[in-house]
Amino acid sequence: MAEAKLCEIDAIPAGEGRNFEIEGETIAVFRTRAEGVFAVQAACPHRGGPLADGLLGGTTLICPLHAWKFDVATGKVLSGECELKTYPVRVDESGWIVVSLEK
Repeated sequence: MAEAKLCEIDAIPAGEGRNFEIEGETIAVFRTRAEGVFAVQAACPHRGGPLADGLLGGTTLICPLHAWKFDVATGKVLSGECELKTYPVRVDESGWIVVSLEK
C-alpha cells in the first residue's frame, strides 16, 4: 500500500474538506472538529458533486448538489443510495496528514 503525505493538519480548518490529487485519484480529506481526519472519494457517487465543498457536521457530510448525506468515517450513505469509497488516513508524529492508497 502506497502512502502519500498531503499537508500539515492545520492547513485544513476544522469542519472543512480539501481535495488532493494522488496517483491519478482525486481524494477529499476532511478534518472534523472532534473526530479527527477522514478521506473519501472526491466526487459524489450520485451526480459527481464536489464533496469537499459540502457541509460537514461531526462525521456527517452533505453533498452540495443534491443534499445526499454520508458518514465520512465509514462511507455509508445516510440519505440516498450510494456509498463512498474511503481511504485509510492518519496524522503522523510531525502533524502531517498521510493517506494510504491500495495498489
